[in-house]
Amino acid sequence: MKPTLMTSAVLAFALAAGAVQAATDQQIAELGKSLTPIGAERAGNAAGTIPEWTGGIGPEAGSVVNGFLTNPFPEDKPLFVITAANYEQYRDNLAPGQIAMFQRYPESFRMPVYQTRRSASMPDSIYEAAAYNARNSRLVQGGNGVTGYRSANAFPIPSSGLEVIWNHITRFRGGSMQRVVVQATPQVNGNFSIVRFVEQYVLPEALTDYDPVRMENILYYFKQQVTDPGRLAGNVLLVHETVDQVATPRMAWIYNAGQRRVRRAPQVSYDGPGTAADGMRTSDNLDMFNGAPDRYDWELVGKKELYIPYNSYILNSPEHKYSDVVKAGHLNQDLTRYELHRVWEVVATVKSDQRHIYAKRHFFIDEDSWQAAHIDHYDGREILWRVAEAHAMQRYNSQVPGFAAETLYDLIAGRYLAMGMNNEERQDYDYNFRASSNEFTPAALRQSGVR
Repeated sequence: MKPTLMTSAVLAFALAAGAVQAATDQQIAELGKSLTPIGAERAGNAAGTIPEWTGGIGPEAGSVVNGFLTNPFPEDKPLFVITAANYEQYRDNLAPGQIAMFQRYPESFRMPVYQTRRSASMPDSIYEAAAYNARNSRLVQGGNGVTGYRSANAFPIPSSGLEVIWNHITRFRGGSMQRVVVQATPQVNGNFSIVRFVEQYVLPEALTDYDPVRMENILYYFKQQVTDPGRLAGNVLLVHETVDQVATPRMAWIYNAGQRRVRRAPQVSYDGPGTAADGMRTSDNLDMFNGAPDRYDWELVGKKELYIPYNSYILNSPEHKYSDVVKAGHLNQDLTRYELHRVWEVVATVKSDQRHIYAKRHFFIDEDSWQAAHIDHYDGREILWRVAEAHAMQRYNSQVPGFAAETLYDLIAGRYLAMGMNNEERQDYDYNFRASSNEFTPAALRQSGVR
């Protein structure tokens, strides 16, 4: 891999700064100028294949039909398609895991490449928070927590790999959200059954009874209830994610509907097993990566231009059944859309005194949204094991970047996990969801899990 280091003088200076040094006034002044309000390079690239960011797209870009967003770029067609036969000519703009997918599935894996659309946008309040964070956010206790942070995007001008990762962890995902999504773990032949979840995500300040003192160290509340299949229906996971995980580690509880019992769930972290995932993911694989970063050393490589899934409205369309999307080996790649974007490249290596089933992780994080686009996972033998892709889409009616689906491909087993799909559900994400903190307590789990 030949990383294309950033050319912006401001960003180059940021890389040279110490991890404990907040951005300077001069750097912060570039937010909204040479940088986007959350820290991406506003300008396009020299080749003209990445355009200038002009504000992203908003509600005027499309409409909501039968509960789902219409494709804001319906006339776009693939510029070219990368296949096992021609990927060598695009190698410099591919991740190792993408190359491995061409080699693992030479007859079927393909990447349709479209015109790059820098569609990411967020509310003005999030842009204002980013400027505040640039002045005030600090890593604490070796990077296992953040202090001085507000709302989203803790380090818009990052100076270390840890700060880039915290930007993914603290990125804007809406103030509150409820969604119904499914997860599938196909067999090698493509046969699959689904697990359906109702998930709720709320920032403390979005609660109806927000208490800034009591909730000072809460990053977000997350609740996940299984509704299908019947044998798992009623099981509920509750997570209180913290900002400073040294002061207060993540708190998690599980309600088991069969036992009618709530219990603490310390295994819901790091490489503990993912919910109903047939052993195909770890707890920290959800949302591409989540949780405390303390088991890894983080190296910031720089920036790179990479073909990543983007504007995945076709993949998200209710016109497609889950059986249209989920195929043997990998998703139906004819429904995917890849674009050339600048990404932050970070390599995480397990510390010598820690353990994790992934000995190394290779991150590529979209500069415009701060969400991870692609992550390669290596085992203890330094063999590429699992390849994660996030099929990004801008939910323009709410100005929230997000995913149409996440995938985690096991190159050794020849199987994969697809999660976050909602094509056959009644509607897309609900960002008008409102709740009180009482709905995110262990005592409330029993009522949530009634079958």
